Formats: sequence, structure tokens, C-alpha cells
Amino acid sequence: MKQAILTHEIPGFKTKEEFWNPYHWYKEMRDNHPVYYHEGQQVWNVFTYENVKRVLSDYQLFSSKSERTQIAALSQDSGELDRTTVIFSDPPEHRKRRSLLSAAFTPRHLKNWEPRINTIVNELIQDMDQMSEIDIVGSFAIPLPITIIAELLGVPAVDRKLFKQWVDIIFLPFSSGNLAEQNEKKAKAALEFSEYLHPVIKGKRENPGDDIISDLINVEVDEDRLTDDEIIKMTRGLLGAGLETTSHLIANCFYSFLYDKPGIYQTLREDIDLVPKAIEEVLRYRFNIMKLERTIKEDTDLFGPKMKKGEMIIAWTSAANLDEAVFPHPEQFDIFRPNNREHLTFGNGPHFCLGAPLARLEVEIALKAFIKHYPNIQSVPSFDFVDHLSFSAFGQSLNYLPIIAEH
Repeated sequence: MKQAILTHEIPGFKTKEEFWNPYHWYKEMRDNHPVYYHEGQQVWNVFTYENVKRVLSDYQLFSSKSERTQIAALSQDSGELDRTTVIFSDPPEHRKRRSLLSAAFTPRHLKNWEPRINTIVNELIQDMDQMSEIDIVGSFAIPLPITIIAELLGVPAVDRKLFKQWVDIIFLPFSSGNLAEQNEKKAKAALEFSEYLHPVIKGKRENPGDDIISDLINVEVDEDRLTDDEIIKMTRGLLGAGLETTSHLIANCFYSFLYDKPGIYQTLREDIDLVPKAIEEVLRYRFNIMKLERTIKEDTDLFGPKMKKGEMIIAWTSAANLDEAVFPHPEQFDIFRPNNREHLTFGNGPHFCLGAPLARLEVEIALKAFIKHYPNIQSVPSFDFVDHLSFSAFGQSLNYLPIIAEH
């Protein structure tokens, strides 16, 4: 079992609002502590764009193999690498394992999914037409990606509430307190997911379909086929990534349109082709507590201080996304920023997020359809976002976001 890194302890924030708006802390760290060792968690931390990008791309010095992790779902797994391990592996092994899944996310494959994504989006918008006040999270941000990833995997979308419950538990970051109890809850959820998926895999072995699970059943790895347990482990990661990233992005888009940059919705309405740029700026600006860990492979003073082989280092991608050396006036939400796509929210190097093209496609289709359908949106005056923030794989997520949408 991997040891958990409690990364939320590193900033020392006391309130939910500080986690939601960590911009002052990031600037303080970039300006005064760009390379920082946290004694409590025994990890190095880097915050500037240049250093974060180096850590994520230089796998020869900074390895993804580790005995410690901030990724709660994976702390339950043994420290040993197996042939399904994608996150905790380095090239050349990583390339082979990643290739097992990459075919499902090629541009040609995703092009085939556009009609189905459009259908799901339009059905959700029709359902929202009946509402005087829309909860964007519950009515749009959650059901869209979980329906799509369920169909992509080949599991029944009607069970999406179960998937959401399991993902919420399995991928929730560890907090201070009884770690054994938290791990027990995660193990229970992982077991329930496994028990659910075993008969699905059995059925697909007998009757394969056009889906990722069927592809994994048929693929050969090291002249052998994957076992049911290996397929379950890979599917669990895809489900978590496919739901969490896209759901978080959709909710954050609407939050930014209403609160970070009021009026930008009308700009998008007038020029719908600006939607992709708006998505990239949300990814840069509103994914607040994104970070990735690596293991230092040999003694180095690359960043100044002496770091030792075997020590952990956290690359704070969210801080890098606000580095004024790369993004002028980074504290401003600006969809016209010429280089906003250079953000590191999806990572960098060999481990660049495999599902990034799917997330971008889903959200672009969703926003364009919503904006075309609803000429205007307004915030709900009584809404207090702090009351509806919950800890998630991304540090924090909105679990409720009401809006008033005009036909």
C-alpha cells in the first residue's frame, strides 16, 4: 500500500474560500519560495512555470514511480508495478501501457462520438427547459460526462448515480484524521465497483461490443490477454478521470462566466467561435489546486537547493498557470489571452492527460449548444458558493451552482 501525501496541509489554508481562491499564496510562493521543502509532509514543492514544466517532462530525473502518492484512489494498490500501471510508470514501459487506451481517444475515434455527444447534450438541455432555476452541476456538469464515459466504456448509463458515488469516495483526497478509516471506505467502494463490473466483463467476453472494455478484453499485452481484475483497474481510472475532469470543467465555466468575468457570456453569444478559447482560460485560471508528484531519481541541485535521490517533489501546475513570466496579468480572467492554451492543467510530457481531447470536445459541444439555446444567464443572488464547495480530486469542486437561464 502506498503512503498518502496530504498535500492540502502544505498551503496551510484555514478556510474553503482560501482553497477556492489561492492566487495570493501562489504569488507569494513563486516570488519568495519558488523551491520549497515542507517538513511536515517531507516533500519538495516547485511553483514557477519553468520548474513545473521541467519536473513533468524530465522523466529521467523525476520519475512517476513512487512509494507515496497524493492520488487517494491509488494509495490502496500495492507499490508494485503491473502491466496496467499507466500513472506510476516511466518510458518505455509507460508508452506500451498508455497505448492500450490511446486508440479510444484518437481524433478520428472522437469524431465518431460527436453525434452521440450532441444528442445527450440536447436531451439534457430539453430537461432543463422545464426548470425556472437550473443547478448546472446536477443537471449538466455531472450527467453529461458520466453518460458519455459510461457509453464509451460500454456500461449502462442508467447506473450513473452508482458510478458517481463510487468515484466521489475512491478519488476523494485524504484528509487529516483516521487514514485507516478513510482507506477502508475507499477499499469498500472499489470492491463494490469491482463486483459490479465482473459480470459486465464476462458478458463482453462472450459478446464483444464497440467499446473500451471490449477493446481491453481483445488486446494482447506481453503475448497475453488482460485479466478481469486488470481491466477493472484500468476502467476505474478511466471512469474517475472521465467524470471528474469534465464535470469540474463545465461547472467552472459557468462559475467563471457569472462571477470571474460577468458579461463574457454575451461575448460568447455574439461570437460562438470564442468558446474554445474560453474553455482554455477556465482550465488555466479556475483549476485551483492542481498538482502532480514525482520521485527524484538522483541527487541534484537543478533548482538550487540540494535534493536527494528518493525524495518526493510536487509540481504545482495551478501555480505555474498563474506565472506572470508566461501569462501577463495572470490574475485576470481573459479569454483573449493569446497563449492561454499553454497552461499545464492537463500536465506535460509523457503523462499528458490522455482524455484531454475528449474533455475539450464534450465541453465545447455542451457550451455551444447551451449558449445558442439560452440568450442570457444570471446568477442567483442568494447563492453563497462557500456553502457548496466540497473537497475532490481537484482540491475543491462546486457540488451545486444555481443559475437563471432565459429562453
